[in-house]
Amino acid sequence: MALLEGITDPEVLAAVNSVVDSLDDKDCVALAQAASAGIARLEAVRFRALAQLNRHREGARSVAQEVALELSLVDNHAGALVAAADALTTRLPRTLTLMDEGKLAGFSAMKVATATAWLSDEDARAVDAVLENRIGDKNPDQVRKAANHAANTVDPEGAGKRAEQHREGRRLTMRHGETGVASIEVEDGPVEKVAAAYQRIDREARALRTSGETRTLDQLRADVALDLLLGGQGGASERSEVFLYMDLFTYLGLNEDPAELAGHGTIPATLAREIATGGNSVLRRIITDPLSGQVLDLGRDRYRPSAGLAEFVRVRDRECRRPGCHRPAQACDIDHAVPWQHGGHTTDTDLIDLCRRDHRLKDEPGWIYHLASDGTLTITTPTGQRYDSAPPPLHEPRPGSDEPPPF
Repeated sequence: MALLEGITDPEVLAAVNSVVDSLDDKDCVALAQAASAGIARLEAVRFRALAQLNRHREGARSVAQEVALELSLVDNHAGALVAAADALTTRLPRTLTLMDEGKLAGFSAMKVATATAWLSDEDARAVDAVLENRIGDKNPDQVRKAANHAANTVDPEGAGKRAEQHREGRRLTMRHGETGVASIEVEDGPVEKVAAAYQRIDREARALRTSGETRTLDQLRADVALDLLLGGQGGASERSEVFLYMDLFTYLGLNEDPAELAGHGTIPATLAREIATGGNSVLRRIITDPLSGQVLDLGRDRYRPSAGLAEFVRVRDRECRRPGCHRPAQACDIDHAVPWQHGGHTTDTDLIDLCRRDHRLKDEPGWIYHLASDGTLTITTPTGQRYDSAPPPLHEPRPGSDEPPPF
C-alpha cells in the first residue's frame, strides 16, 4: 500500500493546505476542482478493491458488514458500495473509466449502478456506452435521470417489470437525526397511494390552521401524519416500548446530566423528563455497579428468574452489540456469544443482543465472537481485524455506593 500512501502523502497535502489562504477566487475554484477529480480517482481504486474482496469471498452476504466495520460505514451504505463495485468492474467499465479520468464522482457512479441493476449484462453495457459522453461533469441528479432514461430506452419492456419490482421493495425506515428528533419514511411505496396519503395529510393539516394555531404548515403536516399512524388520537391510546436511561438525580431535576434513548443516543435532561413523566411511562429501578456504571440487576428482591433473563440482557445491552449497529435491543435477537453447541451457556455472562442480520453474520465463516467477563464483546473479522463492543455505563464511575441508582 506504499504507492497509495505516496499519492496521499500528508506532507504533500500539508504543503497544499499551507497556500490555500493566499489563493484568489479563481484559484480556489481550480483547487477544489482538482481535489474533486483526485477524490474520484481514489474512489475508483476503492471500488476495484471492494470488488476484488467480494470476488475472494464469492459474494458472501457478510462482505457488506465486513466493509461497514473496516471503513466505519453504516450497513446500507456499505452494501451499496459493494454492489456498485461489482457492477462497475464488470458491467459498467466506461463509467469506471470516467472516474479514473476524474470526471465522475463515486456517488454519481453509484446512481448508474442502481439504475442499471435490473438490466442484463448486455443491456447494462449498452447503457454504459450511451452514457459515456453524457454524464461526465454532471451532478448526481442529472446522472440519475440520464441513466434511468437510457435504461428504459434500452429495455422498454423491462421497464414495467422494474417498476413492479420497485413497488415490491417498499419498506418503512427510521433514521435518527440530531438530538431528540428522528425521521420515518415509507420508501418505494406505490406512487398513487403515497400521493393520496400526502393529500389527506395536507388537507387535515390545513384544516387545523385556525387563528390561534401557532404551528407552521410543515409542523402541522408532521403532527397529523404521526397522529394518524398512532391511531388518530395522537398516540394517547397507544403504548410502545422504548428504553430511556436516566439518572435519578436528573429525573428529580437535581442535575442536568443528559439521558440516553436506546437506538437514538443522548437527549437533553429536559426532554428526558418530559418523556419520563408522560401518562403511559413506566419507570424501572435499575441497580448499577457504582465503580463501573454497568447494569447489575433490575431491582428485583430475588435473583433473576429465567423468565426475566432476556429482559435483563436487553436492558443491559440497549442496542445491537455489533459496533456501528444501533438497532434497539427490543428489536434484536438474544444470542449466545459462544454457540450453545460449542459450550455456550444460557446466562447473562454469555448472552448478547444482536439484530437479525448480525445474528446471521456470526455464523459466517471467519467471524469470531468472544465475550469477556466484564461484558466486552470482541469481534474478529475474516481479515483478522478486531473490534470491541461494550455497553456504555449508565453513569460515570462513582467512588462510593451510597448514591441512589439510576432509573
